Parts: sequence; structure tokens; C-alpha cells
Amino acid sequence: MIACMHTVTQYDCAIYDGDGGSERTGIVFDIREFTVHDGPGIRTTVFMKGCPLRCAWCHNPEGLAGTPQVMKSAVGERVVGRKYSASELAAIINGQAQVLRSNEGGVTFSGGEPLAQAAFVADVIDRLDGVHVVLDTSGYASQHDFRIVAGRSDLVFFDLKIIDPKAHRRYTGRDIAPILRNLRLLAELGRPFHIRVPLVPGVTDTEENLAAIAEAVAGMPGLVRVDLLAYNKAAGGKYLACGMEFKPDYDETGNPNANIVPFRERGMEVVIT
Repeated sequence: MIACMHTVTQYDCAIYDGDGGSERTGIVFDIREFTVHDGPGIRTTVFMKGCPLRCAWCHNPEGLAGTPQVMKSAVGERVVGRKYSASELAAIINGQAQVLRSNEGGVTFSGGEPLAQAAFVADVIDRLDGVHVVLDTSGYASQHDFRIVAGRSDLVFFDLKIIDPKAHRRYTGRDIAPILRNLRLLAELGRPFHIRVPLVPGVTDTEENLAAIAEAVAGMPGLVRVDLLAYNKAAGGKYLACGMEFKPDYDETGNPNANIVPFRERGMEVVIT
């Protein structure tokens, strides 16, 4: 039996920073350098640990729990999740700032769900030296947490998976209402954003859902484009390493319906990635 062991670790807490103030700490499960699919240019992507959603198709199960964990597999075991102070993580990103800027890139905060550690992410952003920031979020958070991070970001990637409330709760485990509230707030903040739709066969890619998403975001100020994301079929192996079972109740072998028409009809730019 492969087990996934969790350790109890406090995160997003205040610690003394040595300069008469305090800073936040947070848990990160990966830092990937030279990424090219997480925003404009060449980027460093910081994957924050912890997510309130339980999407049936999640391809980062190691990002769900908010604490470090041990992943075990046939090739051994590794600890996923490390505590950083805000100044420590900012120093890593600032050390790459010149390269990132010269390649029209920056840093992307992803997850997990970065808004699950909103105060920490905001603290890190405040310590960056002119680095372009992308927030990649599901939008599921309090309006306060959404505001303090999205308001500090240069670009927001906003995942919008399912519009129907019952289907959203069935496939993500959560109510869609907070997500829609933060979508409206995003428009008020005046930040440019992409709507990103994962194309899950028979779930998010239905004609009804794509049309509903297009209707929901049409004409929103700040909308740059809609990204339709190809379905990731490689998630199952990660679940095994985490001691979890991947049992999608949809046919993941189906070909996703990448219908751009509902978006084009409403005057939106749409890209299939």
C-alpha cells in the first residue's frame, strides 16, 4: 500500500524579520524556472500548497493538502512542500529578475490555490523588485483575499470551469457563488485577465457549459482572451504516489469539444492550448 503521510505544519503565520517588523511564511510545493506556458515570456512559477477545491480532474494532487507530505513510489520517497518566509522566496525571485525582465517574463503564483495563502503571497509580491506578476487562480476565496492578491498582480489567469451550480458542486466539491463574486470583483479592480477553461470530456466541454461561460464573461472590462486548455491525461500516476485513488466518473478517453464559436460570436479572442 502506497501511503501519503501528512505532517502538521503551521503556515501563513507572522514571524519576526529582524528589521522591527514581521513577515509571513508559507508552504510551496514546487518552484519551476524557465516556464513558457504560465504567462507572457519566460517565467518562474511558484506552486503554492493547499486548495479548497477537489476538482475531479485535478492534475496536481500533491498541491491539495496545505501541509508538507511524503510521496512514496517504486523509485523512493520525497517530501513535497517546504516552508518559506516571504523575504526568502522574494529573494529567490529577485535573483532571477534581470533574466525574467529581459525575456519579457516574470513570476506566476499557481498551485494548489495561491489564494489559500493570500497574505503570504501578497507579502512576497510587495518585496519584489519590478517583477511582472501573474496570479493563476480558481477564484475560490474571500473577496478580501482575492482583492489583496489580484490587486497586486499585473495579469490574472482566472479558471472558470462549470457555470451550472449543481454540476460545479458535484465536480469540484464547492459552491460556485464565491467564484462568480470574485469574477465581478476582478472587473472592478481593472486588472487584465484571461479566462481559462479546462476541457474535461463530457463535463466542462459541453455545448451548454461553453455557451454559459461565454455569456458570463462577454463584455467584461479587462478580459484579454479566453484560453481553452487541453485535458491532461497524466494525473493518475501522481495520485498513486500520494496514496490516493484517481476515479473520474466521466470518460477521460473521449476527445474534448474545443468549440470556439460561442466565444467568437460574442467578440472574444479565444486560444486553444
